[in-house]
Amino acid sequence: MAEQNGFPPYGKLINKFAAIGPYLRDKKSSQEMFFFDCLAVCVNAKKSPEKREFWGWWLELKPTETGFEYSYQFGRFDEAGNWQNDKVPAKYVEEVSATASSFYEKLKSVIEEEFSLDVQPAPSLKEASLGSAA
Repeated sequence: MAEQNGFPPYGKLINKFAAIGPYLRDKKSSQEMFFFDCLAVCVNAKKSPEKREFWGWWLELKPTETGFEYSYQFGRFDEAGNWQNDKVPAKYVEEVSATASSFYEKLKSVIEEEFSLDVQPAPSLKEASLGSAA
């Protein structure tokens, strides 16, 4: 990601992305890729907090020549702290999908309006726009 290509400095991007909400994961992000996720629904709230798992999503945002491209997944955040590409149960699909769509609209607004860059789906995505977690 070169600043001469019209990209703002990495620090400014991190600050703007962090301001969107609690989705940015600084420690999993770098100049080559920004990592966002959301623990939307607790799988079992009766477990102790350190053993809880969640249904949610994660999104990777990578710089391109003209802006960014994203890829995303829906699944389960396990008790070891890792994302698993598991099918979200039907009763949670709407809530998980809504949080992903809401986040994406905010992210897209920051990228397009504040930085005048574009944001596109990665060519490898089966469903280009953020869709259903089902």
